[in-house]
Amino acid sequence: MALILVAHGTRRPEGVAMIERLAAQASSLVGHRVEVAFVDVLGPTPSEVLSRAIRTGRPAIVLPAFLSRGYHVRADLPAHVEQSGHPDVIVAPALGPSGQVARLVGDQLVKCGWRPGDPVVLAAAGTSDARARADLHTTATLVSAVTGSRVGLGFAATADPRLPEAVEGARRHARRTGARVVVASYLLADGLFQERLQACGADLVSAPLGTHPGLARLIADRFRRAVPPVLVPAARRASRRPGAQRFARGRIALPHPAA
Repeated sequence: MALILVAHGTRRPEGVAMIERLAAQASSLVGHRVEVAFVDVLGPTPSEVLSRAIRTGRPAIVLPAFLSRGYHVRADLPAHVEQSGHPDVIVAPALGPSGQVARLVGDQLVKCGWRPGDPVVLAAAGTSDARARADLHTTATLVSAVTGSRVGLGFAATADPRLPEAVEGARRHARRTGARVVVASYLLADGLFQERLQACGADLVSAPLGTHPGLARLIADRFRRAVPPVLVPAARRASRRPGAQRFARGRIALPHPAA
């Protein structure tokens, strides 16, 4: 079974390294190698990784490491799967929106110094995709429920409100209560957009979600859930063979990749 974590891609080496660390952490949790692919900026692309899986005769599970269901998830990734010609691919749901991701955002806020009553701006890269925007509003609502704080949206790139405007709007509310304005990074990795968050004028900015150990656990769990039921008995048999590696907590095991 080929496990493939698909991210957007960045020219920043530190961002690429963060995605690779996430894949390595998820690999250790599932006891099976998780490969990385990128839909933009750099390679390997999902179609390239899937083409290699075809040559080894392995079915594949593709997990979109995206925090909303925008164009890359709904159009780019399916196009890559089709282009690869791989006959046996499962595409798992995107990481967000979900209550699990909202709780990770809340944890990151606490780590950066947020306190109850501080208004929060959930900061995303930006999108013109209507479904992705709806997902971001859903996440803002979930984070508000987790924190009990007022949570608005702001964008580092192509969308309104732009992040500095959203921070200023939150600042007007904060002045009335003496609270601080905190930006919650809704980004996966370090890079240009995280730098824009740091420079937006907020009092505090949380770290990208890829730095939270819970994200690797979430990724591992999503891979586990995507294993087809028909493969689970075979995977359990494989787990009894000498040298077989198990999923964390002994849930199920994946068969070893073909030699």
